Amino acid sequence: MIGLVGILIVFVTVFGGYLAAGGKLGIILKSLPYEFTMIAGAAAGAFVISNHTSGVKHTMKDMKKVFKGPHWKPDDYRDLLCLLFELIRLGRQNAVALEEHTESPETSEIFGRYPKILADREAVDMICDTLRSASMNYDDPHQVEEVLEKRLESKLHHAMHSTHALQSVADGLPALGIVAAVLGVIKTMSSIDQPPEILGKMIGGALVGTFLGVFLAYGLVGPFSTRLKSVVEDDQNFYVLIREVLVANLFNHATNICIEVGRQNTPSHIRPSFNELEDSLKSLKQAAAA
Repeated sequence: MIGLVGILIVFVTVFGGYLAAGGKLGIILKSLPYEFTMIAGAAAGAFVISNHTSGVKHTMKDMKKVFKGPHWKPDDYRDLLCLLFELIRLGRQNAVALEEHTESPETSEIFGRYPKILADREAVDMICDTLRSASMNYDDPHQVEEVLEKRLESKLHHAMHSTHALQSVADGLPALGIVAAVLGVIKTMSSIDQPPEILGKMIGGALVGTFLGVFLAYGLVGPFSTRLKSVVEDDQNFYVLIREVLVANLFNHATNICIEVGRQNTPSHIRPSFNELEDSLKSLKQAAAA
């Protein structure tokens, strides 16, 4: 919703200011379809040329994140901490019983209580692979942390493809606007024998290309790229939390301490409060005791 508000502000302030200064939209509206076709078409073509098919699909899919925001909400971080608490506690009580959940998470009663997390293949694999490695005595915390860090870097690099692709388009739009403007000037020069009022309109129409390229770059596509980058980085915190808790577990800290390490390493705007998390964990303990 906030993305739509931002777009509205951009259009209202730019064109409202233009009209308030005495400008007329007629010349812009007359040239806009042709200039937009040239600029947007060239930008789309350059985008397709510079990306492979899966990259194009990935970027188109990620565009929704600009308006929807991060996939993982504050409640999901609380649920993740509860899930990790249950798995770590079970692993310390009965390592064999834990294997049933890590080998087949899709049929696991514990994972089944958190369907949104279970639906994320990367999160589930990261949890299960790390817990499975620990059960095979691959338990050097520093080595596991390094492996998880490389895994997170690879995931972030892939997730950032869309924002880099959009930023490349934004960087090229002003130049494509100049291309459209130059073509408009060439058209004007071929009609140099026309009266000044006609030439003035033709030159004004040509300059619409420059305006449109800069406007699209810095008013829309560039901000889209920045917002998408912010969303991707926010969602990355979910997987960083998994790493922090599982590494703390390998150091054999108490289960509650492992969970608190993860909570403390979660950014404040999505971090569950201590009391909120404590209440959720108490509910799990009571359910297990019943």
